[in-house]
Amino acid sequence: MSTAVRVAGYGFVTPLGHDTERFDAQLFGGHSAVRAQPVALPGLPPTQLAAAACDFDDAAQRAPSRLPMDRGTAMALAAAESAVQAATEAAPFDPDPERLGVFWGSGMGGAGTFEATCRALYADQRRMRPTTVPTTMPNAAVAELALRFGARGAALTYACACASSAVAIGEALRALRAGWIDTAIVGGHEAMLAPGVMASWDAMRVLAPVRTEADAHRACRPFAADRAGFALGEGAAALVLETEAHARARGARSPLFLAGYATNCDGMHITNPHAPGQARALRAALRDAGLAPSDIGYINAHGTATVAGDLAEAQSVADVFGDGVPVSSTKAIHGHLLGGGGAVELVATLRALARRCLPPTAHLDAADPAFALDLVRGGAREAPGLRYALSNSFAFGGTNAVLVAGRDG
Repeated sequence: MSTAVRVAGYGFVTPLGHDTERFDAQLFGGHSAVRAQPVALPGLPPTQLAAAACDFDDAAQRAPSRLPMDRGTAMALAAAESAVQAATEAAPFDPDPERLGVFWGSGMGGAGTFEATCRALYADQRRMRPTTVPTTMPNAAVAELALRFGARGAALTYACACASSAVAIGEALRALRAGWIDTAIVGGHEAMLAPGVMASWDAMRVLAPVRTEADAHRACRPFAADRAGFALGEGAAALVLETEAHARARGARSPLFLAGYATNCDGMHITNPHAPGQARALRAALRDAGLAPSDIGYINAHGTATVAGDLAEAQSVADVFGDGVPVSSTKAIHGHLLGGGGAVELVATLRALARRCLPPTAHLDAADPAFALDLVRGGAREAPGLRYALSNSFAFGGTNAVLVAGRDG
């Protein structure tokens, strides 16, 4: 028996912008924020990697704990403040602290701060700051969010690589349905555009190469025949979720809701995706939402643009849905936010539902002929009857997470 949970508001800090107007213009216009980023490290030849950075001043954010904050934590705080503001604009939002939870995802926590600390210690031989641990620990963001909003119901961090924030959101959905809490601030972040972290990803040979600075924005081409890997990104997205009863009690009526969620594990390989495992997750999410494949009008794909990743996802989607559902990947324009990706892509899915318009996969000139999918390309597509949509997150480690979102009417 599934129970829908209302999306009271959402906020974000992304390479596509930090407000809905700018985000929509970039998302539905297929305008890429990916650029060539120089990477210079001692002992390694200088190079350029494709990445999508946020125009965000983390130094302007103040931590509720009054401790230094990693850039990712600052993004998380800004996104959550925007989400709560949006929820408050609809109706007064004054949750019971004992019934308010924070569920947050991050794949690498305070990666940038940790790298800077290591360089200070080993290269510059400087003393480490006593705040290093509370700044870099994976649950630093959720701790600051709990302090900021006075949450006492739960403060939980999920680290499931690229599925981290999707799992966080889904587990909050379960907690709300179970009646453990009434409201939740959920989402995820990642801020990893530090030289060493980027070089580590490049060493895995999963990043799209930069041929020239002029065409770096086209480096990530999900589902294309000539796809060559993904572009890293940074950012955060947050949502305020609440039960139907809580929404009614405060006089709010959001048309958007979460209808279902599923997570499972391939249990097959640490990095290679497994189409049968993804298909099981897709079917489980539909069962959880009480929906049939034909009810789904859009899938925001994980779509990293790696050769193996896109193939496995195309196979799993085709297995469950055939070629009857439109699919696109927005990673082509905002990059791969790892732990923050699930949350940002759920926001993109909610914007598709709100506008009843499907964002395109940018740079998809020639699709891989091996894919039997209805790929949205060449521009946004109107979807006047759209009521339900999926957001996929399939992670290193074999964790699969699928969220089902819907809208009334």
